[in-house]
Amino acid sequence: MIKLFVGLGNPGAEYEDTRHNAGFWWVDALSRELKAPLSFDRGYHGLLARTSASGNTIWLLEPQTFMNLSGKSVSALARFFKIAPDEILVIHDELDVPPGEAKLKFGGSHAGHNGLRDIHAQLGTGDYWRLRLGVGHPGVKSEVVNWVLKRPSPDHRIAIAQAIDRTLKAVPHLLTGDITKATMLIHTSKPPRPKIPKPDTAKLPPEPPTSGL
Repeated sequence: MIKLFVGLGNPGAEYEDTRHNAGFWWVDALSRELKAPLSFDRGYHGLLARTSASGNTIWLLEPQTFMNLSGKSVSALARFFKIAPDEILVIHDELDVPPGEAKLKFGGSHAGHNGLRDIHAQLGTGDYWRLRLGVGHPGVKSEVVNWVLKRPSPDHRIAIAQAIDRTLKAVPHLLTGDITKATMLIHTSKPPRPKIPKPDTAKLPPEPPTSGL
């Protein structure tokens, strides 16, 4: 079961609405749903909430160390409360997933994500859960840094918000350790494809007359 939900992002108003803060957006939404307000805890270097759900104590954490030092916050809390890596879910922005989609994953490499890189280093393992919130890719590797540190387009922001709403429905299963159901909910909950409106034939201009040839 998941005991610690960690949202990744950067502190400060200038980063609040950027793609790199998608993990913060998710934990903010969970905080509202559980009525567990986050407050700064100096000892754990982040915004923290402690509450009960499904009969168990759980923690919500948003490291305030900046992305590259996220592991400092995560490891401090996990070690003090003896939370095992496989009881941690890290929610982060994912370039290789389209906006509006999300993927649940256990273990693996950090794939160049600086927040995950530091968590790997501080925990001494990559064997923790990740919820990858799609933010899309700029298409050019050299533009990745600018991409994640900029605001998504209005359409992408709406799609990400909808993905957050849908994936929150998997939380009860994550809390009870039913990862199979949680995964099914997250991976099958994709936004509907937009319907292409059929042309209104009554409004189409008349076709030009044929020449008879």
